[in-house]
Amino acid sequence: MRSPLFLLFPLVFFFVLDLLAFQTFKALDLGKVFGRIYWLVHGLGYAYILYAIIQFNPQASPAELRRGMQGFMVYAIALYVPKLFPVAVGFIEDVFRSGAWATGKGWQSRRQFVATLGWSLAAIPFLGILHGVFRGRSKYRVLNNVVRIKGLPNAFHGFKILQISDIHSGSFSDPDEVQIGIDMVMAQSVDAIAFTGDLVNNVAEEMSPWISTFQKIQAPFGVFSILGNHDYGDYVKWDSEKEKSDNFQALCDTHAQLGWDLLRNEHRFIEKDGERLEIVGIENWGKPPFPQHGDLSKALEGLHQETPKILLSHDPSHYDAQVSQHPANIALTMSGHTHGMQFGIEIPGWLKWSPVKFKYPKWAGSYPEADQARTLYVNRGFGYLAFPGRVGIWPEITIHELQSA
Repeated sequence: MRSPLFLLFPLVFFFVLDLLAFQTFKALDLGKVFGRIYWLVHGLGYAYILYAIIQFNPQASPAELRRGMQGFMVYAIALYVPKLFPVAVGFIEDVFRSGAWATGKGWQSRRQFVATLGWSLAAIPFLGILHGVFRGRSKYRVLNNVVRIKGLPNAFHGFKILQISDIHSGSFSDPDEVQIGIDMVMAQSVDAIAFTGDLVNNVAEEMSPWISTFQKIQAPFGVFSILGNHDYGDYVKWDSEKEKSDNFQALCDTHAQLGWDLLRNEHRFIEKDGERLEIVGIENWGKPPFPQHGDLSKALEGLHQETPKILLSHDPSHYDAQVSQHPANIALTMSGHTHGMQFGIEIPGWLKWSPVKFKYPKWAGSYPEADQARTLYVNRGFGYLAFPGRVGIWPEITIHELQSA
């Protein structure tokens, strides 16, 4: 477990950012009282961080550690991301003020206008972040994706597969919020369900309080699941390899308790009206530092290359690395992993943006090849990680409808 002293580094960063933001705050000319309130509020924040460092207990329960981390993330993101706006306009003001033309009697009023603009802009992300914490993380939505597949067996024309991903049960605290998503899943009329990895944050026991809730997720032709990078216990310091191995086995057993068919570099057949649909599932394969346990060749063993296949692969980077040029007919790849960074802007038909795009070019939604022979779909995730909210990128339930090309 990392020492809590690492929190001293963001504490120094926050203080410097507060000093810079205060320069534009003073330009609002609200008086000394509001200036003192500014530093009182931030002083309480510094005290909160120092208290967390002093009281940090690495042996605390997962729930206590989760609450501490989530509280810090809300404090840091809600209070400091918005400050980037007044700091930026303050910097622009300083650049212009350094020019000789910028001197004059009207400069004070212009400076106040710029400061007002900066803090007004800051209010937008601040309110958005609060909405993301108190409402956005349970703002589940159902998205439909039609996939046209060449050679699809006739019995599976119109077949619907519901996808959820990235549950991250270790982040949940409110059963009623989770139930909203479960009810929305079960309200859909689908044939099969696919879960594309990250059942927990770190350890198998995080799922224990939620088993009865997620056991309700069932479908006529079954629920197929795979593992994500968080399911291997790699982000925990274990006392022994056996302890880590036992945790991993418990995680795999949890899928069985849920009634879900866990595919570990394997394939299954869905049979309908005498015809079969091939479902392939691999373990996590991601670019470093993420683990590469996935073995696509092993998962495809015994299958004819030309028959259409549905692949479950947690990390979308696997698609470009191994899937897109694979000789097997992998018509649809379902992934997750990115969460859309839980932060971004989406306006259907016009704009889709998140900072995560700089890490994952294919980060949310459907990415069909030019010839329509293959499609990657990246689900935005059911849960959340670290920051207990979603801003602009809502939790997603996807329905893939298969149609003959």
